[in-house]
Amino acid sequence: MKWAGSAVAVCLGMSSLVVSPDARAHPHGWIDLSVRVITDDQGMVSGLHQTWRMDPFYSLVVFEELQQVENASLEEGLDQLGKEIRDNLAAQHYLTEVNINGERQALGEVSEYTAMERDGRLTFMFILPLESPQALNDALLTYQVFDPTYYIEVVHEEEGGQPRDDALILHGEPSCELSILPADPDPELVMQAALLDKDESGEPGLGRYFAETGQVDCR
Repeated sequence: MKWAGSAVAVCLGMSSLVVSPDARAHPHGWIDLSVRVITDDQGMVSGLHQTWRMDPFYSLVVFEELQQVENASLEEGLDQLGKEIRDNLAAQHYLTEVNINGERQALGEVSEYTAMERDGRLTFMFILPLESPQALNDALLTYQVFDPTYYIEVVHEEEGGQPRDDALILHGEPSCELSILPADPDPELVMQAALLDKDESGEPGLGRYFAETGQVDCR
């Protein structure tokens, strides 16, 4: 079962889904994100463990399509879908940018990942390694996860309009202050996004301005 399309539509296997005629404004869907920063006892960060929960509408249609595949169980379909998501994300740098002290970090290849059904939502979990571990002691790490075209919005898990405490976590060394900074896009960009029709994607880079920033301050 192959999927085709652009940017996030590709990586989530959503190209064949029909967007509701009422979905006139961007984004057309969303991902609920949670991140665990992976460090060792020496305070070296090696990567980000990310959990993406796709929105209920897309999840429902994906599950229905997977169940229609002949001679394949849902679990087999999810395994294949997980691989395709990983492969397509690789071409998009996993939709993730990581900086340490303002310096962009090179990312490694994802080899640990899984796609599953959890509480009716399509959930994709993966470990995104840095190309080489970096010291977090006395350092500031920031990251953003976003679809460049803003076809799909990525937001940290929230409750009561605020990011949940477990939306960004770090277990172990070093001791750091964790925070999730909201996006603050220019009103003109908000209007630009709102005017996009249901079958349109924004200019590459638009999604960056709507992205939350995870911050791990160990200084």
